[in-house]
Amino acid sequence: MLAGGSRAWAAPAAAEGVTLSELSVTSEAPVATTPNASSGYLGGVTGTGGALRTVDAASAGVISGAALNSRPVTRPGEVLEAVPGLIVTQHSGEGKANQYFLRGFNLDHGTDIALTVDGMPVNMRTHAHGQGYADLNFLIPELVGGVEFHKGPYFVRDGDFASAGSVRIDYLDKTERNLALTTFGSFGYKRALTIASAPLGAGTLLVAGEAQIYDGPWDVPDRLRKVNGVARYSQGTQLDGFSVTGMAYAGRWTATNQIPERAVSEGIIGRFGTLNPTDGGDTSRFSLSGRWSQSDEGGVTRASAYVIRYQMSLFNDFTYFLNNPIDGDQFHQVDQRILGGGEVSRVFKGDLFGLPMENEIGVQTRTDSIRVGLFNTAQRRYLSTVLDDRVLEASGAFYLDNRVRWTDWLRTSVGFRVDTYYADVASDTAANSGKARDSIANPKLGLVLGPWFDTELFVNYGGGFHSNDARGVTATVDPTSSLFNTTRSPFLVPSEGYEVGFRNRSIAGLETAVTLFRLDFASENLFQGDTGTTEPSRPSRRFGVEWTNHYTVTPWLALDGDLTLTNARFSSYDPVGNRIPEAPTVIAAAGVTFGEPLGWFGSLRFRYFGPRPLIEDNSVRSKPTALLNGRIGYNFDNGFSLSLDILNLTNAKADQITYFYTSRLPGEAADGVADRHFHPVEPTAVRLTLAGRF
Repeated sequence: MLAGGSRAWAAPAAAEGVTLSELSVTSEAPVATTPNASSGYLGGVTGTGGALRTVDAASAGVISGAALNSRPVTRPGEVLEAVPGLIVTQHSGEGKANQYFLRGFNLDHGTDIALTVDGMPVNMRTHAHGQGYADLNFLIPELVGGVEFHKGPYFVRDGDFASAGSVRIDYLDKTERNLALTTFGSFGYKRALTIASAPLGAGTLLVAGEAQIYDGPWDVPDRLRKVNGVARYSQGTQLDGFSVTGMAYAGRWTATNQIPERAVSEGIIGRFGTLNPTDGGDTSRFSLSGRWSQSDEGGVTRASAYVIRYQMSLFNDFTYFLNNPIDGDQFHQVDQRILGGGEVSRVFKGDLFGLPMENEIGVQTRTDSIRVGLFNTAQRRYLSTVLDDRVLEASGAFYLDNRVRWTDWLRTSVGFRVDTYYADVASDTAANSGKARDSIANPKLGLVLGPWFDTELFVNYGGGFHSNDARGVTATVDPTSSLFNTTRSPFLVPSEGYEVGFRNRSIAGLETAVTLFRLDFASENLFQGDTGTTEPSRPSRRFGVEWTNHYTVTPWLALDGDLTLTNARFSSYDPVGNRIPEAPTVIAAAGVTFGEPLGWFGSLRFRYFGPRPLIEDNSVRSKPTALLNGRIGYNFDNGFSLSLDILNLTNAKADQITYFYTSRLPGEAADGVADRHFHPVEPTAVRLTLAGRF
């Protein structure tokens, strides 16, 4: 099991072996602890019925809940910036899914980063607002026990949306103490959270409840209203146990979306203004999941299953009066679905000519029953239907991984994965109805050399993919006008990744890694400003370097820093240019965390999001964004804690996100104006948290 707070950040182990002889995922190498600089994190135990499992790669690792919660953040999803090189931002209202950037990708709302919580997928395929839409607003950071991350498509358990990377989040199964927490802050921020666990029969019952409201600095307040709950019953251990979990989340908000620069410079609106005060939406998510594991002399068997009911209603207006000069361009996107699936795997331990060996075999399945609609609206008033479709989408996957320790300094992993997809689209435009099938097979290879002088060398290769919206796979005509034909998209788009890196632990408490990577994609997905969705584009290639450092100076002081440099280009010629819009070249972060169980604690975090090309010829670029967040707090010996977060400490007037596309304001020419559209970073905000542990 992973004890909360005991593992700060750990890469794949240098030498492994507790449960499954030499090849289990428990590290023999000393793993430094990180101070728990949080009023709300309790620690505890996670992993009942199936622990996080790492893969050998220089860029992979595990982050503890303590390290995750030591970060002062504006919104829940930002805690995932603990993954080196990952940017988590927002270009709309607080209830909308975050936008993600990693390894030179604008991942939009999750197109090529696979996110899971307790074995349940967060990414939604054939989604109303964008393929792979991954809404993490239901995440309760204080419940996170551990996070496992991978970069690149090298892991056999990773399938759809995992080409740039994957992040697996596990909640705590039990806590040693209970928690009551309340936070008040700038711009109408209020949050209340309770977490409690207690023995029940032969196991543990854990319950958590959260409520939050927030207006933000916007001229038209966000008016976020959010409620969230978790209930879990668990028994046993990560190798012999089970857990059953129910989650419920609902939120509604008004959104200030990105705005054109010219509207601000001409004084039409202010920096925190909006051109359509009726944008916004609501969403809900209810889930029931379970996982089970059992070990014997031959290995470990694991199984998990889930069912999720999800709903989203979203109103956006990105182009104002470009398409409809009378009523405006607002549109309403509706997504209602029930999805279910699961995974069964078996790890067989054995030997190959007397050498330690493991074979892992697994199957995964998922089925989505979806109603997805797009409607033209004016101030949330219905005007017309663009499409209103029903989609049944199902997939199955089989994977096999062979892991052998050949010598004390040589380990290999050889695997492959096969995915099969099926979709049945019933469109309100008959010509766009149809069925589609596709399959893809991908190899996964890994090599680890060392350790020599406390240094290991990692080599990885693998194939990956992302699925496209099933409606684009079967469509033959443009839903806005049946007079125009459309080109069908491929169902599954392959990717291919390469990586070589090393990890060094020669200085006590310091872990440093350097990774060189390359990723090729058969078809890039690009953001389209007029619809607010992504569409398939040309093939692409990215290569770059990552440098990560984690240094535990003392048990109460830790430092970290990471830098990612990426070259992202379209790999096919087009006279418009070969730059990939929104692809970041430089991402950097650094931080210091200090604190002991009693007394003062704190954290200071710096995050740099470098400039990006906004169009293919690189003639228009975004500005860089540099942010500094801080926290200071005190743990009293009676179980109470008080902490103060200061967000955007320097009051930087930077942008969360910038796009370049054509929009039209009243009085402008009919064909509109091409302009930068940005969503600003919130000004300096303070949040005061009082927490009691009992």
